[in-house]
Amino acid sequence: MKIVVAGEGAFGRKHLEALRNVENIEVVSLAGGVESATQDVARDFDIPHWSLDLAECLNQPGVEAAILVTPTPLHAAQAMQVLDAGKHLFVEIPMADNIEDSRALAAKVEATGLTAMVGHVRRFNPPHQWVHNKVVGGELSIQQMDIQTFFFRRTNVNALGEPRSWTDHLLWHHAAHSIDLFKYQTGEEITEVYAVAGPVNPNLGIYMDMGIVMRTGSGKICNLSLSFNNDGPLGTEFRYICDNGTYTAFYDDMKSGKGEVIDVSGIDVSTNGIELMQREFFSAIKEGREPNGSVAQILSTMEVMEKIQQMVDSSGMKCNE
Repeated sequence: MKIVVAGEGAFGRKHLEALRNVENIEVVSLAGGVESATQDVARDFDIPHWSLDLAECLNQPGVEAAILVTPTPLHAAQAMQVLDAGKHLFVEIPMADNIEDSRALAAKVEATGLTAMVGHVRRFNPPHQWVHNKVVGGELSIQQMDIQTFFFRRTNVNALGEPRSWTDHLLWHHAAHSIDLFKYQTGEEITEVYAVAGPVNPNLGIYMDMGIVMRTGSGKICNLSLSFNNDGPLGTEFRYICDNGTYTAFYDDMKSGKGEVIDVSGIDVSTNGIELMQREFFSAIKEGREPNGSVAQILSTMEVMEKIQQMVDSSGMKCNE
């Protein structure tokens, strides 16, 4: 299958590295935002065509699908462009940075009938797959999830420490992972949510600290704490409190509540969550089915985030000057 990848930044490169392990996929064009960087990445990954014009890339002969790993503010418009071109869509998280664009994208996907998937990688990371399999198999029932997402982002840089042309977001990016995972792991929709946020950073224009509490209809709860003010250690730690044990996950490491290491290396064909997402996307296209993490499935996650956005905005916290 011939595809386009859009995005020459840190995560675009991660996707291109993962694609090297996926059989029968040919990246024929790279769409970028900065000429020199796009040219360099195309050369490094042996991509025969590159352009700063996504339309030109989508028009390359034989292209069937596109993977969007571009700045968050571009996701919704570029996703629409891909679907309008008649191509299957994979868009990195979040699929949009507001609810109006999210709803419009979901409607467009339904109207076109094309495969459209969002990059909610936590669904595919082996530790979370391990828990999900146990829940689906009736071995575990989640009572509570406690999640801490802590980074140090007081300057506008990407995962490689390079300057960004856009601003990352605690809610519409990082919280989206965990809100969706809570829904996915419990198999229930979120019926109640409460959220607070600290002051807005005057330079970045975003909330730097947030606390979110969620509950499902059956009473399962999730406590989510997020910060861009945390000076290490960095990342997201998950605690699953279940009826039959407690488990913690940090990246690809998993332990029981008693500290026993759980081997999750054989859960899937790879331990690379990005590669596993890609494999699911291409399999769904070939099999004509809805992918795990489809735009339709993720829309309710975006609806929850809209409620949270309204809550924290109404609290009236001022900039921390």
